[in-house]
Amino acid sequence: MKKILLSLFLMVFFAVPAFPQMMDKHTNEGHHGQMMGRCNMDRMGNMMDMCLGNADKIGLTDEQINKITPIHREMQKKQARFIADQKIAEIELIEIMDVKDFDLGKASAAAKKIADIKTAHQLEMLKSMKEVRTILTDDQFKKMKKMMPMETSEKKPAKKVMKKQQ
Repeated sequence: MKKILLSLFLMVFFAVPAFPQMMDKHTNEGHHGQMMGRCNMDRMGNMMDMCLGNADKIGLTDEQINKITPIHREMQKKQARFIADQKIAEIELIEIMDVKDFDLGKASAAAKKIADIKTAHQLEMLKSMKEVRTILTDDQFKKMKKMMPMETSEKKPAKKVMKKQQ
């Protein structure tokens, strides 16, 4: 647990100088300021959406659907709060770093706050996922996993572009 927290802190701490550029880039591209670290949370939510959206294909009973639906709604609420809290913490960090000679102690504290927000949210999402997975049978879980889209890193390698030789 300590290793996970330390690694999350270090990731956030070393990414601090990139926050303003990342936020500008995403805002300009119409992503509503979402940061790259949200992919895992989105994937967890997508898993729930897929599970409920394909209840008949997975073979969920009405009782299972009734148990999973409130968990999914709570996850959605937590995700919305997380995005807002993280955005506010990132803005606070940008405010600290706005001056040329910013206070490194304040910046470190702000980066730690961001890491703590991410860690707490990740743990909440994991608890919810664990709860949902205990509701599913082994067969239902296997069916759901087969339906999940692959991570981009797990997909087949990108095609190489070959130049025409003249």
